[in-house]
Amino acid sequence: MANIHEIWQQLLEGLLATSPLEFIAVAFGITSVIFSRLENILVYPTGLVNTTIFIYLSIVAGLYAEAGVNFYYTVMSIWGWFLWTRKKSGETVLQISRSSPREWFLALAFFACCWLVLFLILRYWTDSTVPLADGFASATAYTGMLLMTRKKLENWLWWILTNMAAMPLYFVKGFVFTAFQYFVFLILAVLGYIEWRRRLESEALAPQGKRIKIAPDGAASR
Repeated sequence: MANIHEIWQQLLEGLLATSPLEFIAVAFGITSVIFSRLENILVYPTGLVNTTIFIYLSIVAGLYAEAGVNFYYTVMSIWGWFLWTRKKSGETVLQISRSSPREWFLALAFFACCWLVLFLILRYWTDSTVPLADGFASATAYTGMLLMTRKKLENWLWWILTNMAAMPLYFVKGFVFTAFQYFVFLILAVLGYIEWRRRLESEALAPQGKRIKIAPDGAASR
């Protein structure tokens, strides 16, 4: 019971000590994930505000892999923005899809390589105190962002892993409000996976050549 009380006290103290910059970053981050769940292009401009601020905050905290992943987010957000807005004959080219077995293998290989490289860099070339955990959180994020730009359903599974790993990382580094952000992200990632899977199932039942569009309120339209 004492431990729970101490954690709660630390949470309250951390929230009170949160800087305005961190509040802004968190607000835009949550907004961006909500737009992603709705498959709305505004996921990218709102996300760019979040990632650029967190590059700075992560460096200050000594979470160098997280700083690197936020830089990666920034670059991939620009690329994803382009891919999501591409159209052909008035229709959006990129649609939500599932990963094939080959794409799953490539995603897992990409994750493993990222984790290994990040761990080695953090362990031997920085003063990071959490190289294994920091590297893991960042490697899952690299993979999730890559799949998100291609509208792969499985991107949400990687975000779930990222959020679970990032919460304790930022909490122990004193960014309590950011840790809370990742808790919100975790919930939104689960909801995002459910929403995108529902869209895929709805599209599979649609007449051939017609795509069912799911409105934010859940109503289907063609």
